[in-house]
Formats: sequence, C-alpha cells, structure tokens
Amino acid sequence: MTIKRALLSVSDKEGLVPFAKSLAERGVELISTGGTKKKLEEADVPVIGISEVTGFPEIMDGRVKTLHPSIHGGLLGKRDNSEHVEQMKEQAIEPIDLVVVNLYPFKETVAKEDVTYDDAVENIDIGGPAMLRASAKNHAHVTVVTDPADYERVLEEWQQHGEIPFATRQQLAAKVFRHTAAYDALIAEYITNETGETLPESYTVTYEKAQDLRYGENPHQQAAFYRKPLSPNSSLANAKQLHGKELSYNNINDTEAALALVKEFEQPAAVAVKHMNPCGTGIAASVADAFSRAYAADPVSIFGGIVAFNREVDQATAEQLKEIFLEIIIAPSFSDEALELLQKKKNLRLLTLEVAASTVAEQQLTSIHGGLLVQDEDRSGLKDAEVRTVTEREPSEQEMKDLELAWSVVKHVKSNAIVLAKDNQTVGVGAGQMNRVGSAAIAIEAAGEKAAGSALASDAFFPMKDTVETAAEAGITAIIQPGGSIRDEESIQAANEHGIAMICTGMRHFKH
Repeated sequence: MTIKRALLSVSDKEGLVPFAKSLAERGVELISTGGTKKKLEEADVPVIGISEVTGFPEIMDGRVKTLHPSIHGGLLGKRDNSEHVEQMKEQAIEPIDLVVVNLYPFKETVAKEDVTYDDAVENIDIGGPAMLRASAKNHAHVTVVTDPADYERVLEEWQQHGEIPFATRQQLAAKVFRHTAAYDALIAEYITNETGETLPESYTVTYEKAQDLRYGENPHQQAAFYRKPLSPNSSLANAKQLHGKELSYNNINDTEAALALVKEFEQPAAVAVKHMNPCGTGIAASVADAFSRAYAADPVSIFGGIVAFNREVDQATAEQLKEIFLEIIIAPSFSDEALELLQKKKNLRLLTLEVAASTVAEQQLTSIHGGLLVQDEDRSGLKDAEVRTVTEREPSEQEMKDLELAWSVVKHVKSNAIVLAKDNQTVGVGAGQMNRVGSAAIAIEAAGEKAAGSALASDAFFPMKDTVETAAEAGITAIIQPGGSIRDEESIQAANEHGIAMICTGMRHFKH
C-alpha cells in the first residue's frame, strides 16, 4: 500500500521531525494537530492543520478535534469497496494512508507522587485510541504506527517495495491493539483502585516486556520476563544487575522467593534459597554474622543457590561469599571492596535493589490452563495474629525469638512446611511433603544435633499429635502453629506431657 496522505498526532515526539521530513520529501501530504503541528512548523516541515481538513475548530481544550467524519471516514473507508469510495467522493473525504499516533502520557502522569485524580482523568486520551483503532481495523488499506522505533522500518520497506507490504501493516496493527489494550488496562486498574474494588467482574492487567529469556524452566520452554508499568521500587523487575550472566527464568523465580523472605526482617538478615524454598536464614547485629548463620543452617543446599540481604554487603561478608558457588547475590548495595572481590567470579550475578517491603498493595496472580487465580499477597505476620500460649509452659525469651524467626520463614516454604530455628538461625526446613509429619522428619534430619533445644513452626495446624511426638523425640522445646484442628487438645496434651511450650496464632500460612 503506497502512502499519499498521512496524519501525525503524537505525545512522544522522539524521531518525529526526521520521519516527517522523509515523508514530505517523498511527496506525502501531512496532516497534524496541536503540539505536533507546531513542532513540524518550527522545523519547516509543510503541514496542514486538522481544522483545515474537518472545517471545524478544535474545541473543549482540544478534547474534540479528530473525532470527525472527514478524519474517520478517511481512516475507515475501504478502498476496494465501490460504495465506500463513492460515499467518500460524495462527502469530499480524502483517504488517509498512514497514521502516526501515540497517546497522552497516562502512565507517566499517575506515576507522579502528587498526581491528583483530576489530572489523571485529564490524561486519558480519547481521540488518539479512536484513530489508532480505526486505522488498525482498516490495516488492509492503512499503515498505522504508534511506536517511534518503527519509523525507520516503515521508510525502509516503502523504499524496498514501493509500498508497505500487507504483512507489515498487519504486524503494526497487532502492535496497535496491544498498545491500546495495555493503555486501557492501566486506566481501568487506576480507576478501579480509586473505587476500592478489588475483585471486579472482569480482570484486566498489563505488563511490559523487560527481557527475553533463553528458555523457561527447561530448555524446551520459551519464556520472557514482563514487568508491571508502575511496579514499586522494591520489585525485582527494577533490580540493577552489576555483574554476571543474564538472568534465567529459574533465577528470577528463586530470587523473588529470597526477596520476599528477607523483606520480613528489620534487623540485618541473610536468606539462602534453593528451588523456591529457603534453605538457610540468619539474623544478627551485622550482615556478616547473619550470613554466617544462614550458611551454617544448611551448607550443602546453599551450593548453587540464591542469597538475599537487607543490608549492604561489606568486605567481611564478601570474603565468606566468594568461597561458595552461588548463582545470585542480591542486596541494597555492595561496598567497593565487596564488589571488587565478588566480581572476580565471572558468572556470579550481582544485583542491587531497594530491599524493603512494598507499601503498594498487590494481588498475586497464578495462571491455570485457561484461567487465572487472583488473591491478596500473604503479608500478615506475627503482629497480625492472635498469639496465645496454649500449654502449661510459656516459651522462654530465646525460645520466643526462635519461634518468631521460624514463623517468619515457614510462611515462605512450600506446604506442607515445617521450619526449625535455634539461636537466630534456621537449622532445619521440611518442605512440600504430602503429610506434615513427613515434613517434620525432613527438618529434624537436616538439623541433626541442632534439633535439640530448637523451636518448630508449622504453616498449618496439626491434624493429630504425631508431629508433636516426633518433635519431642528430637528434643524440640517450643512449637508455634495456627491451631484450629478438631484434635487440637491431643497435640496440646502431648506438648504438656513432654514439657514443650506451644503457641497458637489462629493464622495459617499455606504456600502451594
């Protein structure tokens, strides 16, 4: 399809002038509006104002300018339909062959901290999407461009073929519909959030591609990483990579799991994750000591794992880290000395990110075949629970600290989940078993001698007393669990018989 007449109306004026000049040099008549027209005139590019085409002034602060039959007839008229062609002649409507439009900066507007609702609404584009959709619908006859990155492609293909091939017009049209769908999804999300509605009758979200991935969980699976347009600073999508190989699908999943856990802690903390489960967690007065504890928790499983910190990685910590094979280290920052040490490991990925719990409420999305599950993120902690001691013995001060640590960690372990903690570190993790006593046995075996005197956390209630009996045999002295089983009394009685302190929270932390 050759180009004789083009309509240009853009908010993003990157590359506009040289593109318009190239069109004009090829004899294309240019039509434009408002700021775009002014920009072209300043560059001495010949251009016709939209009002000259419609015979109607721009009104209502520019809200109404392109919504006119002279424009939309020129966009939607089918050139191979004799009735359309005849009607266009009767109404003096000239066909428009190329449309170059991008939209009011709604995303950039609502990203501002001081944005008002009125400002956001004012930046909802109406005429732009209407022109884009009309042109994209009629891509059999119209070339439509919404991304400045495509300007050069259009010129090159026109030069090469003497027209814009249908396959190109079709691809550009598909890109337009993706763009307008994403634009509308962002507006819908913003206004829906303003109303306080959380689970509307239809659920529309949009994401922007951050990068293509070499493959997914396995080499035969294609994959890419997408980010939300307005993701918080603490989102992994906004991490900065300082060193190492490109992130993989599994890297991103595991790092997200590590971040979610390390954000639970206010004091210096280190978290090691392997295959989406924490294998070691430590807290201490210094980040170096925190990592020492996380490493000692399971020095075998940490091999090839991910480590996350909520404080700067200093030289003392880096000295420990460089002795271990790790895939990724993520932290708010690295000291110069730490960075110099760790960058000697060629393939080790080093990421920085604002490691803080996001203040933006998010929903968790899980895809199923042909569907989507939506739920609130599990952000609740011990401070949100109804904590009560249900046994004769109260936990000691240190036991309480260990119970709190184990409870923070068990929330991030695949169910059924059991976590043992002792002296400010995890010592055993049992994950993903089909029964709870099986998870307890794995955690106890991993802890070995450290199980004695440790505190145990369970992500859900004990359906029977067998887990308590298993814990008692291992020398575990304190237990935290949700409670709520019809057989709670059996577990409580067993704890009392063995002198175990037990706390119930009334809050479950399943993670499937």
